[in-house]
Amino acid sequence: MGFDIYDVNKYAPKQMVAVPLIVLLLALGLLGINWLSTGTLLTPGIDFAGGTAVTVMTDDSVEDIEAYFAGFPLTSVGEGLNGGKYIRFGPMDDDEQQALVKKVNDRYPDPKIDQIGESFGEALQQQALLALLFSFIGMGIVVFLAFRDVVPSIAVVLSALSDIIITAAIMDIVGIQLTLSTTAALLMLIGYSVDSDILLTTRLLKRQGKLDEKLAGAYRTGIIMTTTTIAAIAAMFAVTAFGQVEVIAQISAVLLIGLFVDLMNTWVLNAGILKGYVMQKNGGRA
Repeated sequence: MGFDIYDVNKYAPKQMVAVPLIVLLLALGLLGINWLSTGTLLTPGIDFAGGTAVTVMTDDSVEDIEAYFAGFPLTSVGEGLNGGKYIRFGPMDDDEQQALVKKVNDRYPDPKIDQIGESFGEALQQQALLALLFSFIGMGIVVFLAFRDVVPSIAVVLSALSDIIITAAIMDIVGIQLTLSTTAALLMLIGYSVDSDILLTTRLLKRQGKLDEKLAGAYRTGIIMTTTTIAAIAAMFAVTAFGQVEVIAQISAVLLIGLFVDLMNTWVLNAGILKGYVMQKNGGRA
C-alpha cells in the first residue's frame, strides 16, 4: 500500500524534526508579511470583514453583473445551480446600502439580501480567535493530564499549532478566505491532529516493546486512518464544489489541506521529537 515510501525509523530525530520546523518558519514568515501588508493574518471573508451578500436567480453573465454594479464595492460573483448567482460586496455606509438594495430590486425579482456590519464582523473575528486560543489551552491541559510528561505534551501542542499555522499560510497562497465555515474547519483540524498525535504518543510511551517496532506499528495505523479520511473528504469536496455548495466546499478544502499537513507534522515532527525523547530516556538506544 505504499507505506515503504517513507521509513519512519530510517532517519535520526534531528533530521526528522528539521524539515517540518523549516516549513513552519516559512509559514510564519508568510503570515507575518501578510500581517504587515494588510493588517490581518488571513484575508477575512464577509463574515468577519462585513459587507453584503445578494443571492439572485438570473441568466446574466458574471460580466453583466459586474458592469451593472460597477458603482459599488463588488468583491466577487459566484455561480450556483439553476442560474443562481451569489454577489458579494464590501462594507458600505447606509446611503450606499440603500442604493444597492434599490438597484438589486429594480433588476432582480425576489432577491435574498444579507448584510453584516463591519463592527459585528470584527466582533465575530475576535470570538473566532478566542475559540482557537481556548481550544489550544484546553488541548494542552488534557494532553498533560493524560501523559503527565512535559515533552510529549509540548510535542502534541506544537504539532497541532504547526498544522494550523501551515494550513493558514496555504489558505493565503490559494486564496481561501477566513470565514465562519473555514474557522470551523480549523477547529475540526485541531481535533483530528490531537487524535493522531495521541495515537502515536500512546503507542510509544505506554506500550512495551522495541521503539522501532512500536513506531512502525503506530505509523502504519495512523497512515491508514488519515488516508481513509482524506479520501472521504476529497469525495465530499468534489461533490460540493461541483454542486456549488460553497460552505461545505470551503470546509472540505481546508480539511484536505490540513490533513496533508498533519501527515508531516505527526509522522515527521512529532515522531522525531518522541523518538529522540525515548532514545534519551533509554540512554541513546532505540
